Order: sequence, then structure tokens, then C-alpha cells
Amino acid sequence: MEWINETPTGLELHIRAMPRASKNEIQGLHDGALKIRLTTPPIDGKANQALIKFLSKTLHISKTQIELTQGETSRNKTLRISGLSKNELQERLSV
Repeated sequence: MEWINETPTGLELHIRAMPRASKNEIQGLHDGALKIRLTTPPIDGKANQALIKFLSKTLHISKTQIELTQGETSRNKTLRISGLSKNELQERLSV
């Protein structure tokens, strides 16, 4: 499985979120997903909000350009990102 796919509506990213980490960071690729560590606990959707905020800052895009499409209560998530090409995304993430 590819961790990033281009679709007509934007880029689809497969994320493996690791809440309650010591710091927010991108840890690299793991089992076909981009592994991201977050300091926020997974309570009441706060980790999902933190993930979107972290990616928004990292990618230099608006939070409204990032949409959680799958995995609201799972560590395995799918996000849709609009307004970036696959190459731009990979450059900004340095993956």
C-alpha cells in the first residue's frame, strides 16, 4: 500500500498516529503509512485536532485544506489534503 495517493479531490495520506508521545514529530514511513508522534492524548478528538494543526504548520497550508476522511477513533487514519501536488508534499515533509 502506498502512503500517498493522488485523487481527483486532492492527495490521500495514510497516517499512523502515535498519541501521548514526548514531542510532535514525523517519525518516517511504517507499514505503508506515515508515522506521526503527537503529544496530545486521544481524548474527545483532541489528537485528531492536534494532528491537523501539526500537519498544517509543517506543510505551510491552512487547516481547512486538511480533512480527516477515515479513522476518527483509530491510530490508522486517512487524510485528504487539497492544494498541494504529491511532489510538493514530499518535499515539505522531507520523506
